[in-house]
Amino acid sequence: MELIVKLILSYFLGSVSGSMLMGKLKGVDIRNLGSGNAGGTNAFRTQGVAFAAGVLFVDIMKGFISAKFISAMNFPIFSRTLDPNLLIILCGIAAILGHVYPIYHGFRGGKGGGAAVGMVFAISWPTISLAILLWLVILLLTGFVGLGTMLGSISVIFFAHYFKDAINNPYFLPFTILLSFFIIYTHRSNIKRMLHGTENRFEKAMIFRK
Repeated sequence: MELIVKLILSYFLGSVSGSMLMGKLKGVDIRNLGSGNAGGTNAFRTQGVAFAAGVLFVDIMKGFISAKFISAMNFPIFSRTLDPNLLIILCGIAAILGHVYPIYHGFRGGKGGGAAVGMVFAISWPTISLAILLWLVILLLTGFVGLGTMLGSISVIFFAHYFKDAINNPYFLPFTILLSFFIIYTHRSNIKRMLHGTENRFEKAMIFRK
């Protein structure tokens, strides 16, 4: 029962969409703009830096809070028999699923990147810091945010392996493998557009551009 309650709380928190929350303040629904995705990239592309920063803050924090705090909540009515390391992973997964399939918004959410960043940060900040650095390098070289997010998620596997002695969570490395597959799956439309040469680039962010 403890697990069910914490998963539900994490999912409902994950379902709080940063873009929808910011959109209500501004009077816009970014699902009707740009790519139609309720994530940070489309928020930046259609509404600008300040709006996107607010979206990313909300999305990252819900992944972080779910993994760090909801997983550790103490319910006196339940006996604590579950492995805390496993609870961190499961609550984080629930938040990511809420981000991608939010119950409040017709199950139309983002692509999981923001909530995943928050969750991984709660477990290993060096791992996610290096993954973000790689994401930035890819963005500067190619202008493709989605490509950076996918390759960054894959890199988390290798960085998690490198820092495994410090992480001390036996479930984290297997989770990163599942996460990378899931992030690639949620970015399947980006992959199709890149293959067809129609994917949008952030050309202003590119170091080498025509």
